[in-house]
Amino acid sequence: MVASHNTGKVREIRELLSTFKADVVSAGDLNLPEPEETGTTFIANAELKALAAATAANLPALADDSGMSVDGLDGAPGIYSARWAGPSKDFNYAMKRVETALAGNPNRRAQFNCALTLAWPDGHCESFEGTLHGQLVFPPRGTKGFGYDPIFMADGQTLTFGEMEADAKHAISHRAMAFRQLVAACFA
Repeated sequence: MVASHNTGKVREIRELLSTFKADVVSAGDLNLPEPEETGTTFIANAELKALAAATAANLPALADDSGMSVDGLDGAPGIYSARWAGPSKDFNYAMKRVETALAGNPNRRAQFNCALTLAWPDGHCESFEGTLHGQLVFPPRGTKGFGYDPIFMADGQTLTFGEMEADAKHAISHRAMAFRQLVAACFA
């Protein structure tokens, strides 16, 4: 089970799991409540979500906590990336908020961070992290992906994540990095 109600994350995790022929169900599909993210790190929040779902459904659960950290904003929005989008989770608003907060600051360096946690109903957890460095571009470009994808361009790339096809994004993304570590640990 994917311990998420975020349809974009669930879609990407389904795509990453597709080679394993896994039948993926989300916490949202099971009407599980979303736990409050009280952790101070991406891993802490991923563990909270994974354990809550695994315990509630009595199934292994995979949770993702991810976000964008902007150097010119001292790492913000970081673990608060979704909250920057407000209660309606409006990422157009969140991207504008980042652009406004950077006004006058030429430092456009940023990282996408991802923590993946696999939890079992007995409380055992395994966590993995991926970080992808890049820069921000304004105005936003592309309609693919979700969240901050239209303003993030990975180092060495000419397209934002919002412009990339899913396969190209999965080849380099922070989530794919963490997922490859999970696969190596679980299937080695």
